[in-house]
Amino acid sequence: MFVSVVLDSGGIDSAKALAEILGRFNFKKIQKACWETMQINEVQLTNLKREIDSVTDYYDTLRIYQFPVNSNFAITELRHKQWKRSVYGAKQS
Repeated sequence: MFVSVVLDSGGIDSAKALAEILGRFNFKKIQKACWETMQINEVQLTNLKREIDSVTDYYDTLRIYQFPVNSNFAITELRHKQWKRSVYGAKQS
């Protein structure tokens, strides 16, 4: 699955820690605060979210874009230490 992670870090320490974690999960830095991979599965993504949780704080904001998720597009956001997920699909006629 394709996964992109975009970070708006609250501090330099969490930005460095996240960059190290994303590197271990085979993400490539595409832009200043954007990493992408095509080499991750659901289990690895769950583990990645746990590790992200351990190094972020209240002031960090992070978005994870995933495709496909049951043929849909998913956006998972970490804001104020809370995860929220939205899944978007094509409208059915």
